Amino acid sequence: MKILPPLVMVIFGFLMYLLNRFLPVGHFDFFGRRELSNVLFVLAILIFFIAVFQFVGAKTSTNPINLTKTTRLVTKGIFKYSRNPMYLGMLLLLLGYGLRLGNAFNTLLAAGFVYYMNHFQIAKEEQALTQLFGKEYRNYCKATRRWF
Repeated sequence: MKILPPLVMVIFGFLMYLLNRFLPVGHFDFFGRRELSNVLFVLAILIFFIAVFQFVGAKTSTNPINLTKTTRLVTKGIFKYSRNPMYLGMLLLLLGYGLRLGNAFNTLLAAGFVYYMNHFQIAKEEQALTQLFGKEYRNYCKATRRWF
């Protein structure tokens, strides 16, 4: 069953909240923690929306569930540095939220998000994009990292 990636991010964010609320250990604080959290939030939103605008500008689908509507391979701009900048933005949001909550164990949940996305979302997307774009996509994968 496929779940939209933003919903996956919300689920992991909720798990972070629960972990922070009910786990009696792992709390931390340091000078600038909230500011660093804010920087991650802003960076995440910027990366996410730049990627979405590039998809819209290329007139291709942003729907990761139905890849048959994908008409063009976007490899320029932010996609030159990350094959999945929207997912990177979601990860940065989770990391910023984890910092805001101040529980070190939230990093494990952020790692769980990466694991889930790699194995249940990105792998299927990569198969579909390889079928759609063939050698062009394989070359893109060689030149550009999956996350950053």
